[in-house]
Amino acid sequence: MESIFTQLEFWHWLSIAAVFIFLEILSPGVFFLWIGLAAAGVGLVMSFMPDLSWQAQFILLALFSIGSIVLWRFFSKFFPAKEQEVSHLNRRAEQYIGRTFTLVEPIINGTGKIKVDDSTWRVKGEDAPIGTQVKTIGVDGIVFDIEIIKKSPE
Repeated sequence: MESIFTQLEFWHWLSIAAVFIFLEILSPGVFFLWIGLAAAGVGLVMSFMPDLSWQAQFILLALFSIGSIVLWRFFSKFFPAKEQEVSHLNRRAEQYIGRTFTLVEPIINGTGKIKVDDSTWRVKGEDAPIGTQVKTIGVDGIVFDIEIIKKSPE
């Protein structure tokens, strides 16, 4: 009786590779991709060596799987992914840190207001009159921490 494994051809391996890559799309992490690439590698070898035994095919699958994972680890170690830009989603005030604004209300007893685009924001810092140029250096909730750049003439 002939085993199902003795009838494996290159297109079987390419189909298996497609299934693993599809599973990678559906699952988190990067696990099925390497097995899928290994199966594609076995399919490529099988297209040149169609008489390869099923045992050799599975050994190749194991070797290609391990090899692809080792290559990925090597590549990711020496060529790390670029850091993604910090998202300011739900933290709108943080995008204004480092920008310069003009006071629309004087800072009295440590608090005042600046106009940012179409809205007014509270600021805290050293007392200063209206028209003073200030730079945002931090955010505390919805209040900017500022430093004075240039005081307006009083």
